[in-house]
Amino acid sequence: MEVHSSPAQKRRFLIRLTGVVSGGMFLDGYILGIIGTVIGAIQTDLSMSVFAEGAVASAALIGIFIGGPLGGWLTDKLGRKLLFSLDLILFAAASFVQFFVDSPTELFIIRLLMGIAIGADYSIGWPLQAEFSPRRLRGRLLALQEVLWYVGFVTAFLIGYVMVNVWHLDWRFILGTSTFPAVALLIARIGMPESPRWLMQQKREADAMRIAERYLEDPDDVADISNETAAKGSFRSLFNDHNRRNVIFISVFWFCAVTPYFAIATFAASVLEKYGLSDGLAGGIIVNAAAMFGVMISVIAIERVGRRRLTIGPQWICAIALVIIGTWVSAPTIVILILFFVFAFFNAMYTALTGVYPGEILPTEIRGLGTGFACAVSRVGAAMGTFLLPWAMTNLGGTTTMIIASLFCVAGAVVSQKLAPEMTGRALSDTGRMQAIDAKELTS
Repeated sequence: MEVHSSPAQKRRFLIRLTGVVSGGMFLDGYILGIIGTVIGAIQTDLSMSVFAEGAVASAALIGIFIGGPLGGWLTDKLGRKLLFSLDLILFAAASFVQFFVDSPTELFIIRLLMGIAIGADYSIGWPLQAEFSPRRLRGRLLALQEVLWYVGFVTAFLIGYVMVNVWHLDWRFILGTSTFPAVALLIARIGMPESPRWLMQQKREADAMRIAERYLEDPDDVADISNETAAKGSFRSLFNDHNRRNVIFISVFWFCAVTPYFAIATFAASVLEKYGLSDGLAGGIIVNAAAMFGVMISVIAIERVGRRRLTIGPQWICAIALVIIGTWVSAPTIVILILFFVFAFFNAMYTALTGVYPGEILPTEIRGLGTGFACAVSRVGAAMGTFLLPWAMTNLGGTTTMIIASLFCVAGAVVSQKLAPEMTGRALSDTGRMQAIDAKELTS
């Protein structure tokens, strides 16, 4: 018997889907934030070496590098629905074991597995969100994921602060708190449908159209499902003539967006103190608050302003801000703080697009794999920025370090100017085929 949904039911489903996809981003921000509140206690309790401390702190990041492409490959092969639950089961199980960890090696392996699950969630959840979202809201809903990352990070910091300084709880319990939102999210994901576009790829046309008609609110999006053609994706197909341009764009853009931000945001307090701000911690909070505000502006503006405008211009603004910081050595402290605020705000504006472009410009057969590949590339940049900035500030000085950071913004802007398509209002059947569209149309 055919099941028909009312417009209100379809809206409720879209809200639920957005919530359970955003939950994965919340968990990513949470586990990266919570480790920072207890790493000192862990180092003392487990007598960790400096190398072990660094390995534990970066384990989730390494896991995301592995889990992104692996999860993307599996979700393109086996479907979004199955992997959407399996990756969270892995995360919840590994998170629970944190309550009982007793050595640096155990903690590294556990955090690595959690990172693998989160990396997989990027390449499963974002395609799923793109494939169910109406084109008029698709960019906004995909950009919203970045907001939840910041919410997760800030929530972890606040919870960790209270548990450490007010309740004086053991660090194992504090790390293990990520189990609670993970289990709640796993329950919320029960019963989510398979992507109709993935089903069309598997030549299951009847199932695809049944799900599309039940859950997609825009009749044009339902009709567009029939434009999907069965195709097999692979690692090799990421760089064929059809997909190479778009894969290179999202990978380089994402890499250039996060490399300077992770470096500056992670060490915001110490960097600002080097530039003369007496309370670097307060300044760091202001810088990260600016980033949160910048992401929210993108969520609000993306469907009206368009993808390219939010992508290209803010990168040039960030480059200019970092050059001024690096070259104006006698600038007043308040000017430096304002410039870092400007950098964080505009960097976050275009970083929100790193969650939008992969779901929109890659074809269904490699949407998961391509997202995971670009995610892995971005984590190389995040690691570079995080590990090299303290060394650069000490050995190269602030001027050279900020000039180098600005070059990442310049590179991202140039690549975006050349390769970024305008996907606002386009059907997903257009994605990954933008090379066939006249170049003048892309840049208009």
